[in-house]
Amino acid sequence: MIGLLRSRRARVWTISVAVALVVVLVSAFALLRVARSRTFQFFGELVDRVDTTEKVVALTFDDGPDPAGTREILDTLAARRVPATFFLIGRDLAAHPDLGRAIATAGHEIGNHSYSHERMIGVTPGWVAREIESTDTLIRATGYTGRILFRPPNGKKLLALPHYLAEHQRTTVMWDVEPDSDPGEDPSAEEIAAHTVEHVRPGSIVLLHAMYAGRKRTREALGPMIDQLRERGYRFTTVSELLGSGGRRASDGS
Repeated sequence: MIGLLRSRRARVWTISVAVALVVVLVSAFALLRVARSRTFQFFGELVDRVDTTEKVVALTFDDGPDPAGTREILDTLAARRVPATFFLIGRDLAAHPDLGRAIATAGHEIGNHSYSHERMIGVTPGWVAREIESTDTLIRATGYTGRILFRPPNGKKLLALPHYLAEHQRTTVMWDVEPDSDPGEDPSAEEIAAHTVEHVRPGSIVLLHAMYAGRKRTREALGPMIDQLRERGYRFTTVSELLGSGGRRASDGS
């Protein structure tokens, strides 16, 4: 009898452990999906595009500023009179303050992309504050005086980051079109431009990685991309102007 009771207890314990493991795995998977989501976060306001019927689109550039491509991007935008939003990394801005000033002087919007570009998952509130506030200081040093939006490194966020942003009335900016990543691991300039034109819709936010040396094809795609979107009736704006254009923000995790 005692042996039978022990056997039953062992089975119950084994089942309980198995259930607990399943719950942990499911919970971890769910949190991972939230951390990677372009359309949801636990706190505050998140936007990946704006719901509008107006043919307007925001081009955004992540990372840098880097000497390899920043001025080429600025020249292309200037030649076509296109405003854009640059989400800059604090450490790169500290290394190249002249490029930050060039972006601000050209009249573009500058957003915060953290100081170190480390993934902001499982981090402390103090670490988040330092990453954001030190980069804000560097952004202001460029001469930029507008609203500072924030984009998480690699688009990853979970608890500490959204909570900080919500407390400080900061908007998390994601995207709905990523042409230099989505078509494949090594898309051509033509593929990048074509993917953009195909997937942009009114109110889109386009993510581009164009400043580093290895992103020459994205820089080559920028001019044709702009020209083809204009042919389709689109006009270009900054993210802040897009958010204030009267359209409904498509994603809000508050």
